[in-house]
Amino acid sequence: VQLQASGGGLVQAGGSLRLSCAASGRPFSAYAMGWLRQAPGKEREFVGAISRSGDNTYYAGSVRGRFTISRDNVKNMIYLQMNSLKPEDTAVYYCAANPRGITSLPSNYNYWGQGTQVTVSS
Repeated sequence: VQLQASGGGLVQAGGSLRLSCAASGRPFSAYAMGWLRQAPGKEREFVGAISRSGDNTYYAGSVRGRFTISRDNVKNMIYLQMNSLKPEDTAVYYCAANPRGITSLPSNYNYWGQGTQVTVSS
């Protein structure tokens, strides 16, 4: 499956952004999907994930209550709605696919998009 993330940009602290990820290739509904991020000088970290059907989601503690993941299996899209953004959310955000189900481990994701930059100014 090929993934293409978009929607990043520059936003002030407290603002919102919505990231999108378009998938093509194998049936999209066969994959649990995740969002991960990597800040400069830091390791890639888990943000959140959504099950194949979209019925279940799981978030990192640092974003829980502020970020929401959703998916549209007809349009082959996933989304990351980010509210109440903080400067520490600044990172390159990646969407990724895992055929085995929801996981928080970056190494468990088989397919990755190219990333989109999110910068939150204070």
